[in-house]
Amino acid sequence: QVQLVESGGGLVQPGGSLRLSCAASVSFFGLYSLGWYRQAPGKQRDVVATITGGGNTNYSDSVKGRFTISRDNSKKTVYLQMNSLKPEDTALYYCNANRVVVSFGKRTDYDYWGQGTQVTVSS
Repeated sequence: QVQLVESGGGLVQPGGSLRLSCAASVSFFGLYSLGWYRQAPGKQRDVVATITGGGNTNYSDSVKGRFTISRDNSKKTVYLQMNSLKPEDTALYYCNANRVVVSFGKRTDYDYWGQGTQVTVSS
């Protein structure tokens, strides 16, 4: 059974930093695209940052220059370094792992989510 377990959330003052981690039990971890998403109360879940198996990264405009996504395939872990945190960054943060396999014309989607870790930015 595949599991994604996030950690590292908490309460931090504006301008502070946190580092989120997400450990995965999935096989062929290096072939997965990984992402961090967040959902604030009453709002939809939005993408924060993604990283492909090849290491290409993308960020939402709201976090560009402040957050950094990285991965350690040997540890099957994806990280989100969050600096210069703002109150509007307050949300439940989820990690995601996804992979598409096409074999003999058949497509199989592998898509997994963690349970989330709460980040609260407040003075």
